[in-house]
Amino acid sequence: MDRVEKLSTLDILLGNDLPDMRKKLPEKRVEVPRLSQEAGKPVIFTLRALSYDKVREIQDKPRSEQALYGVLYGCAEPNWKDSRLMDPGKSIVTPPDAIKAKLMSGEIDELYGEIQKLSGYLRRTLRDVKND
Repeated sequence: MDRVEKLSTLDILLGNDLPDMRKKLPEKRVEVPRLSQEAGKPVIFTLRALSYDKVREIQDKPRSEQALYGVLYGCAEPNWKDSRLMDPGKSIVTPPDAIKAKLMSGEIDELYGEIQKLSGYLRRTLRDVKND
């Protein structure tokens, strides 16, 4: 008779099957249709989930700036810190300035919403377990 070994949750967490979420964050590619229309070609953003520490850093920002910093930290592509996006003559001197110059406020909020979903927010991440 086969005996099925029941592993504890700790045993499972100690195994090598689960990724280290500090190193392997989920990603998703999304298009910003308005920018694609204006550019005449697809404008695709690669979004990445935020680490625990980055989420806490964003939460320390004023509420009115949290989506902006979420997009700054949660965009793998484009890199909003790229110096080529800065243009002091157009008052674009910081990465947040570049985001505000290129994206509409609703686009910033929607991108941040997608980043939050990748990070485990705005969706159910737990399931109730009934007693055996």
